[in-house]
Amino acid sequence: MFIENRLAQMAVRLRKTQPTPLRLSLWDGRSLDFGPDPKVTIVVPQKRALRCFLPPDLMKLGEAYVEGKIGVDGSLRDIFDASARFVQAAAQPDRIGRLLRAVNHTPQRDRRAIQYHYDVSNDFYRLFLDRNMVYSCAYFRSDSDTLDQAQEHKLDHILTKLRVQPGQRLLDIGCGWGALIIRAAAKYGCIATGITLSRNQYELARERIRAEGLEGRCEVRLQDYRDVPETGGYDRIASVGMFEHVGLKNLGTYFRKIESLLAEDGIALNHGITAAHPDNRVVGMGVGQFIDKYVFPDGELPHISLVLSAMSEAGFEVTDVESLRRHYARTCERWAENIEENRAEAIRIAGEKRYRIWSIYLAGCAFGFERDWMNIYQVLAVKARRPNPLPTTRDWMYAQNGSGTTPENLA
Repeated sequence: MFIENRLAQMAVRLRKTQPTPLRLSLWDGRSLDFGPDPKVTIVVPQKRALRCFLPPDLMKLGEAYVEGKIGVDGSLRDIFDASARFVQAAAQPDRIGRLLRAVNHTPQRDRRAIQYHYDVSNDFYRLFLDRNMVYSCAYFRSDSDTLDQAQEHKLDHILTKLRVQPGQRLLDIGCGWGALIIRAAAKYGCIATGITLSRNQYELARERIRAEGLEGRCEVRLQDYRDVPETGGYDRIASVGMFEHVGLKNLGTYFRKIESLLAEDGIALNHGITAAHPDNRVVGMGVGQFIDKYVFPDGELPHISLVLSAMSEAGFEVTDVESLRRHYARTCERWAENIEENRAEAIRIAGEKRYRIWSIYLAGCAFGFERDWMNIYQVLAVKARRPNPLPTTRDWMYAQNGSGTTPENLA
């Protein structure tokens, strides 16, 4: 009765001070409302499940949901919103979170982590991604953009920033299912190489390259970034949504490797999620722990200040930094809506537990990016102490006609 009494007292307090649209439906038919007109109901089938509510955090609640210890009724957005408000009101936790633990990112460990996350099933990812299967932040030019359009805008935005032109060699580190290298070769006329550690991504990317008739100008390798051999061999290098897996201790190694692979007059772009706090702390309220356990094992987010410092120390001159945080909030919201709409098929392909993990993860990411719990930046750079190949103004970056800048516009 002790936990039940504490929760009952908490419900009374929150209704008066910080109303939260949440109801607990208990095993014995009773219910506790934490605010008027609750949009979300957490079903507690057994008394022992109450342990995840005192003190509450999103790791405990998320784990209980994933493991089937509690049930939840409501839309994904409302579920995460109500849960976060409940945790904030009930526990007043540190929003920033704890410092990151150090992870030893060996090639073997990174390969296992990548395979855990990405080798679920290509069909599973198709349920919530766009038609080109771009698993990174989209770029919404207008509120009416579909996810398909916004992802193609993002690909063009990257390739425009890199000023990719026919005949140049492009390397995409962490190429996913090949959308960027395929577009770069087909639309911009370059010779594109992508690398990934995911077997599923590698095989599908190869199929898509063959289907597009691009085998002579586009290739994908199952390869660690540390093993790419072509020193100075690439005119343009992109890394999109990959350096989150590198690890804080390896940022110097990562950026030095990119610098070594880049031609003297080359351009590089790093696109990745960053921590909100300069101390590189994980997202608070238990969110970081949940993601590490269930979604991205060994993921580590650096603050943008650390990114810029590491790039400078590796021999880069940073020329442009753009935050896409609000774009990623909208991207994740679309993904969460898609997976919720395809719930039955997602469960058939990957199982109930995997669906629960991903549905709450995507809804949580939309919520977190919207509220600046984390950020995401595109950083454009050239080799330091070399003639800078970029124009002196930024006009060329945005001189697009709606579908992306074509090679003729780049001269």
